[in-house]
Amino acid sequence: MLSEQEIRRIGKLGFGLMRLPKLEDGSMDIEQIKQMVDLFLDKGFIYFDTAYVYDGGLSEEAARDALVRRYPRERFLLATKLNARVAENREAAEKQLQTSLERTEAGYFDSYLLHAIGSGNLPKYDEYRIWDFAARKKAEGLIKHWGFSFHDGPDLLDRLLNEHPDAEFVQLQINYADWEDSRVASRRCYEVAQAHGKPVVVMEPVKGGTLANPPQRVRDVLAATEPDASPASWAIRFAASQQGVMTVLSGMSNLDQMRDNLKTMAGFTGFTAAQAETLEQARKALLSVDSIGCTGCRYCVDGCPMNIPIPGIFSAMNERLIFDNAPSAHRRYGMVTGERGKAADCIACGQCEGACPQQLPVIELLKKCSVEFDQ
Repeated sequence: MLSEQEIRRIGKLGFGLMRLPKLEDGSMDIEQIKQMVDLFLDKGFIYFDTAYVYDGGLSEEAARDALVRRYPRERFLLATKLNARVAENREAAEKQLQTSLERTEAGYFDSYLLHAIGSGNLPKYDEYRIWDFAARKKAEGLIKHWGFSFHDGPDLLDRLLNEHPDAEFVQLQINYADWEDSRVASRRCYEVAQAHGKPVVVMEPVKGGTLANPPQRVRDVLAATEPDASPASWAIRFAASQQGVMTVLSGMSNLDQMRDNLKTMAGFTGFTAAQAETLEQARKALLSVDSIGCTGCRYCVDGCPMNIPIPGIFSAMNERLIFDNAPSAHRRYGMVTGERGKAADCIACGQCEGACPQQLPVIELLKKCSVEFDQ
């Protein structure tokens, strides 16, 4: 199990390699990523998180080029994930570890996660016996610690932690917008992990960027208390202030975001009661705004038979709902659809809803987007 010394070494900020900067041709902006990695390590943070499926493997390759090949292996901690949902059989699922090792050239992974577990894909993890596979690879030394990332309700989480007590940590979606949300059940899942004594790695602390660029009414609440603090800094600090949190992953996409997060977390010691009250008011202000709670993870996109860019369409709709900017929203919709599928092209196959970690009613939401944009 993870020792207190190991947890303290990690630090409260982790570098999530899910939304890395790219060049115009779609390739990774390795030079900028290198600068981000250098700043991150220079400030004493060491935890990097990628996954087999991120950007079709480009994220793991970026970790190799910007991190592994440039720093001694003991200088950093690297986590990646196995996604059974995309594997045709047990052999293909197990092969993901070797592929990840080859892509990253890391030699071993400090943390290895079973990826995005929920009721929809759990049967594959069980059928392929991935739980046993992770434990076996830990015994072989290819994995130092293993756990799982989770997108479902507290009852299932409690069951899994009872069935697999050797899981060393859990990765949960924790942010102030979802803390009391009945669908995401952020607080209740966190409390289950606490009850089982499992350290928590936080994902989506800024909810896919939503809390980094919230509606004006939310910004006003936050600025009234700390006018110089970014909205993202409030979200990161909220997640990091929870007891038992091992680290908070931020999917930083440029140097400015890296600098802001490092400024926020350098010397962070926790929230005051006044700051907590401010965030509660911000949460209430956010709830008063109608929007689609998509985090842009893109898990819904790969299997869409109509090639519909669902997160991009939802982003355009949120432009309309949150900022009441119809011209900008329609321009964005045109840009993201282009020669791809439109909202009206949805055939209601349900693949997207089965893949959505947020459990969004994607089909119904696409119908609403079609009314706004395709009429």
